[in-house]
Amino acid sequence: MTAPTPTTLESLLPQSGEKLSADELLSRFLTYCSARGLELYPAQEEAILELFAGKHVILGTPTGSGKSLVAEALHFKGLCEGKVSFYTCPIKALANEKFFALCETFGAENVGMMTGDASVNREAPIVCCTAEILSNLALREEGAEVDYVVMDEFHYYADKERGVAWQVPLISLPQTQFLLMSATLGPTDSLQEHLEKLTRREVAVVSGLTRPVPLDFEYRETPLHVE
Repeated sequence: MTAPTPTTLESLLPQSGEKLSADELLSRFLTYCSARGLELYPAQEEAILELFAGKHVILGTPTGSGKSLVAEALHFKGLCEGKVSFYTCPIKALANEKFFALCETFGAENVGMMTGDASVNREAPIVCCTAEILSNLALREEGAEVDYVVMDEFHYYADKERGVAWQVPLISLPQTQFLLMSATLGPTDSLQEHLEKLTRREVAVVSGLTRPVPLDFEYRETPLHVE
């Protein structure tokens, strides 16, 4: 009998009592990608392999290069291991959007959200929140259960007003594995050095300038009200 095609990562989670190695979990994730007809770009493949090898990953690739799929890989790894992962972004609207997207992929019972305005299923193994929420959690709860963190729009790290919210988790959560993503990162040598020193975990930097999904545009002289 042919096995059913996995349409969600939820369908590939280990059964009760089933323990899988990192290589077996990686194989399941790649099976999911293949079933969806997704061919990994080189940067995606490299980042996912480094994450499953237990390294922090700084992922600096253009918009449209599939960073969200890399984030799903880390969430999947955490969920299969019975660990807790967080997805942070700069604004509440993006946290809401990511919450619903992850619910479709992992099942609503596995995903929660905390934005300050709303709290949904906050004890879930995957939590979407703003960067400030995670920062406050890291400062408030010593030894907080935060095993994996995906920080989207990580270039905010250098923001004069809000950058501290991206900096605090890196300092306060030494046991956590991080995926730091941005399309507009500059040099990361100093960050890599300090993160390795603080967490005693190797950092892999994955970058690229190629935009796999072309950005199309055109110029028109026709006034908008005419069209």
